[in-house]
Amino acid sequence: MRSLQLPAASVRRVLGARATQHRSTRTFTTTTTASASQSSVEEVAQARAYCSNLVRTYDAPSHVLQTFIPPSARDAYLAIRAFNIDVARIADTTSVATIGMMRMQFWRDAVTKSLAGTPPKEPVAILLAHAAEDLQNRSQGAAKLSKNWFHRVINTREQHLGNPPYPTLASLESYAENTYSTLLYLTLTALPQASITTDHIASHIGKAMGISAVLRGLPFIAFPPQQPTGATASISGNHSAQQGAVLLPLDVMAEAGVKEEDVFREGAAAHGLRDAVFTVATRANDHLITAQEMLTKLRSEGTVGHDFEHQDDAERMYAPQDQNAGQERQLAEVEQAFGVFMPAVSTQSWLDRLQKADFDLFDPELRKVDWKLPWKAYWAYNRRRL
Repeated sequence: MRSLQLPAASVRRVLGARATQHRSTRTFTTTTTASASQSSVEEVAQARAYCSNLVRTYDAPSHVLQTFIPPSARDAYLAIRAFNIDVARIADTTSVATIGMMRMQFWRDAVTKSLAGTPPKEPVAILLAHAAEDLQNRSQGAAKLSKNWFHRVINTREQHLGNPPYPTLASLESYAENTYSTLLYLTLTALPQASITTDHIASHIGKAMGISAVLRGLPFIAFPPQQPTGATASISGNHSAQQGAVLLPLDVMAEAGVKEEDVFREGAAAHGLRDAVFTVATRANDHLITAQEMLTKLRSEGTVGHDFEHQDDAERMYAPQDQNAGQERQLAEVEQAFGVFMPAVSTQSWLDRLQKADFDLFDPELRKVDWKLPWKAYWAYNRRRL
């Protein structure tokens, strides 16, 4: 059996991807808005319950791990995760690109209005507006959730409507940075915190999460459940079965000799498939090892060991003191942010199970709930180890 052995270490694992078999029953309303401060306590409570249930249903690890987020930032955490679920599911529930783009535009507008304090009457938007207003109050206006980061997630997912292939493993990493890492940046902002060190660690964890999410979703994307003929099919005039896709990087598939048609015919038995999965999972493992080594070096040497490649992104505005923080301050920032890093634990747990299955993504054990996750997360958090 193969194992994810790298020059520095043990195997890491990957967080769950988007669920693809369920549909939302909520109806969006885009015309009615109200000030976040005017949203009633009951409306906010209902929105919070809705988002919590959405996360529990479609992203169980994130629902478990919310307990490690400070209570003051938990509404933002739930709103950010619920937003991600709704945007991710657009590709899963839409077979016509135009309709998918319209839904993406709905979320651009909803985010913009929510952060401006006038959310549409939509549960995720209401909770997001409430969380944004609360953050401004807690930070006395010094911190705010970045509209550009939300839009980055939307734009990236819009580019992947229709499941186009990833040309290279590096392009898959870029996708993960612009989605899962960006969700972690938003969560760090909600603490509130602006730190190069914790953003840097979060970047690696998010890349591991995103790569693993794509791996976990591969069987569902390759063999999508047949959607009933309805309005979407009627509008497009296309009543044929939904076409699957094998979302492994093309360079990795070529190197392993994987052919998409072989996967459609033979599933897990397709030639080279497990080798390709191993290569991609190893890259996710690399990022988790890097995050762990950064923490170790910071504690022992006072430095994370390498520069943050996304430090100069336009969305970031670090103060001079943030860019030259000493060891004591960086350790304090890591301590404050450690709950945000906990998806590394669920990601590692899933990768362990993938290795145990000899990198067979179609193994049904990989789709079962990880009932040990609460214990693993509690142990890791108390020891401040990823």
